[in-house]
Amino acid sequence: MITYSTDGVRMPSIRKRETTAWIKAVAAEYGRRVGEVGYMFVSDEKILEVNREYLGHDYYTDIITFDYDEGDRINGDIVISLDTVRSNAALFGKEYQDELHRVIIHGILHLCGINDKGPGEREQMEAAENRALDMLAGMAG
Repeated sequence: MITYSTDGVRMPSIRKRETTAWIKAVAAEYGRRVGEVGYMFVSDEKILEVNREYLGHDYYTDIITFDYDEGDRINGDIVISLDTVRSNAALFGKEYQDELHRVIIHGILHLCGINDKGPGEREQMEAAENRALDMLAGMAG
């Protein structure tokens, strides 16, 4: 089950049923099933608080993924700062909605085992994000 909630911000205008079907399809591409995944949309201040409290990091970020996977079933909490998504969209010349979808699937890709910190991993993550976004476009079309 995938849940979407907010803390201190308005719920972004995402089609929950379509987004959930997309997330399940992307996970299936990696041989994974979706268990309990909770999205929490927050402000920059809240994500900074989460970053400090749980990770010991003192900086803003667009997403934090907590992985509770069990076997082939992905489970986790995904915290997304809508403020940072909005500023990154402007910074990269992207539409806000497109950047939001990229960040939403970024967390799922982490839960599927794709990393982005080591050598060459960032490029692998970007390629996986792009494939997933193409799937979404195909589902919507």
